[in-house]
Amino acid sequence: MTPSAASSGPGAPGLDIPAVTVTPGGTASTSLTVRNDSDIVEAYTLEVVGDCAAWTTVEPARVSLYPGTSETVTIRLAPPRSPDIRAGDVPLAMRVLPTEHPESVTVPETTVHIEAFHELRTEVLPRRRRGWLRGRYRLAVRNEGNTPARVSFAPEQPGEELKFGFTPPELPLEPGESAETRLRTRIGKPVWFGKPVVWPFTVHATDAEAAAEAERSGALVRPPLDAEFVQIPIFPKWLLAVLAALIALILAWFALVRPAVRSAAKQAADEVVQPRPTPGNSQNGQSPGSGTGKGTGKQQGDGGSGGTGGSGGTGGTGGTDSGNGQQSSTTIDVQTAGGASKTGTYVVPKGKIFGITDIVVANFQGDEGLLTINFGDRKITTIALETFRNQDYHWVTPIKIPADATVTMNVNCAKPGTPATGQQASQCHEVLNVSGVLSDVTR
Repeated sequence: MTPSAASSGPGAPGLDIPAVTVTPGGTASTSLTVRNDSDIVEAYTLEVVGDCAAWTTVEPARVSLYPGTSETVTIRLAPPRSPDIRAGDVPLAMRVLPTEHPESVTVPETTVHIEAFHELRTEVLPRRRRGWLRGRYRLAVRNEGNTPARVSFAPEQPGEELKFGFTPPELPLEPGESAETRLRTRIGKPVWFGKPVVWPFTVHATDAEAAAEAERSGALVRPPLDAEFVQIPIFPKWLLAVLAALIALILAWFALVRPAVRSAAKQAADEVVQPRPTPGNSQNGQSPGSGTGKGTGKQQGDGGSGGTGGSGGTGGTGGTDSGNGQQSSTTIDVQTAGGASKTGTYVVPKGKIFGITDIVVANFQGDEGLLTINFGDRKITTIALETFRNQDYHWVTPIKIPADATVTMNVNCAKPGTPATGQQASQCHEVLNVSGVLSDVTR
């Protein structure tokens, strides 16, 4: 006789194992009756085969039967709560192998129905954002259930101060699949001053396809996500204190320090460039100082201070010095920022010739850079600012500048210095005083 397997319920021998339903994370059992229809004592080995074998056991796994007897074994199913155990019908088979007659092996089958369960794992990153008006977050979602899910998001915040936006608004997820959505929060009114304002809010992640079942079986096993948006003020307290102190310093500079410094500098320059006494006669018969501007034929013949342009200057174009002039001086004041350059000029009036005999340069702040002085097209000198505080030059023979020509001082500021106040200046400041005889031109 060939061994056969039958169900534990009524029916003819050789029927399949009864179908069974099991919930992942739980247990279920069914049974199988093994009968020896042979005429010898036979031992049977039972083995679970198919997709359920990893989480299904049979007890006992081996039975010995006398001829004509039978025994019922128990089949226990314990699928784990995992997205790998998909919901639906899964085949279950039991291989019954006789020891003495292995060729008479039988494989009865049944169907295991795996129930669906829903579970979402969610996370918000970061939990706290700081900003003036907006905050950005990432919501990570993983479907840990065993059936497809379509996840939607619903924000919740006390009051209506915050506005929310999700990109994308829904996430379709297969079992075991993960995805992210971006959350943006925005508030309408800024905080100008004071302390930061904390706005707490929560986000609910819902499986849209299992919303009805969620109320009954707890599809959302995770609590809502808690997050915060910290709205920081536009102007913090320390910045207001710094601005007030800075404004006070600027006002003090313009109201008190700067006028005093400029007045002291001009006074010092005026004292240096006071007209010197004019000697009666020099060895060669011409004035060694600034003179009165009156020239003679002998002076012109010597190439000195005459208007025909000897060694002292360029002379008058289209005319000559009338010989009657008066002592004159002018001041060029140049201020420029560090790293920049600026030029100050003085233009000789029309119909005049300016015979320059003295210049005084004042660098009262101790600035660093380069200073260049030009009389018309002629470069007189170039001085490094850091090498002097006050510098004066004098000529016995005047350097003559014709009408409409210019006296220029170019300042290339490398670094502003530190004046007597002890605080570094914000820009370079140089003063040039030019003295000489301003004479009429006759044609």
